[in-house]
Amino acid sequence: MKTTPIIFTAVVLIVLSGCQGLAGKKNPSKDATFLTVDFEQGQTLRYKFVSTREIILDLGAAKSSSRSRAATTDIISESMETIVAYTPVEIDPYGLTTVKATCESVKVTRTKGPHRDAVQALAGRTFTLVVGPTGKIEDYSQLDELLREIGEKVFRYDDRGGRIKDPDMISDFVAGQWFLWDAVSSIEQPAQGLSLGQSWKSKLSVPTPMVMRKARDVTYTLEEIRPGEKGPLAVISSSYQPAESAPRSWPIPYSGRFQVAGTFGFYRGYQLLDLQGRGEELFNIDAGRTEQYAQQYEMRLKCSMLLPLPGVDPRITIKQNLSMKLLEDESPAAGQ
Repeated sequence: MKTTPIIFTAVVLIVLSGCQGLAGKKNPSKDATFLTVDFEQGQTLRYKFVSTREIILDLGAAKSSSRSRAATTDIISESMETIVAYTPVEIDPYGLTTVKATCESVKVTRTKGPHRDAVQALAGRTFTLVVGPTGKIEDYSQLDELLREIGEKVFRYDDRGGRIKDPDMISDFVAGQWFLWDAVSSIEQPAQGLSLGQSWKSKLSVPTPMVMRKARDVTYTLEEIRPGEKGPLAVISSSYQPAESAPRSWPIPYSGRFQVAGTFGFYRGYQLLDLQGRGEELFNIDAGRTEQYAQQYEMRLKCSMLLPLPGVDPRITIKQNLSMKLLEDESPAAGQ
């Protein structure tokens, strides 16, 4: 007997798809768009995440000479490419599902510094997420534990037993996994749906090459509904500005006292001066999944040197790009 695939948002979709009025709530507009994150039993979704950044370090010295000024400016680039597969392993009829995430590959490249990165130890590792119908992660304890384990791999020890931290891109992995469904999960009243042009607020992380904990305030806007090959796409734009603080619940992969190796071991006291950028996400309304997103922003910081030098006033500009794209969906075999 052929069975119908089970959608983990069954109960919620029964309520939302009618759109004829919700008990005890104001009737949504007949033109409202409802966004829910859905998983189908036996279906694996594979996503490719890419994080790239260009870091421009300007020491601010010798400004009277263009030649000497050029000698005090350094440009560093680094990137990480990750492929993660998501498979629902347990579906709750009340709207929660447990998703097994498998990190299939991790590749890191740098123009300067080591190409080997602790984050590459994530290749082949798995963790589970418990996700609600709006895309909110209700339980991320396994991911948190895994990040702490990988965080220990960034350290080596000197002859005196001191901890030396090598460069890593763990925060870039966090930016992809922790906030994968943020655009949908942050909608304030999902049961009322969204109208075209409607905006809502959230926060996203700011991955950086130095040790710092920063966030960006996000404004999402439903711009349009666009036809797609596999169903209508909600086009969600986003704009970014500096946030005053980052939530304490966000993961911290390492702690304690340590020295930083590489370029950023010479600086301290980082202060965020500005952050501006924009992004766009395509969300498949019928399938209940993000098809792709792209985020770009530029942030400016100032800092001080570990050993101050006369006339040196370091400034750092980071041009960041984050993207995600659905590679394929592996549907259940026919007849199963």
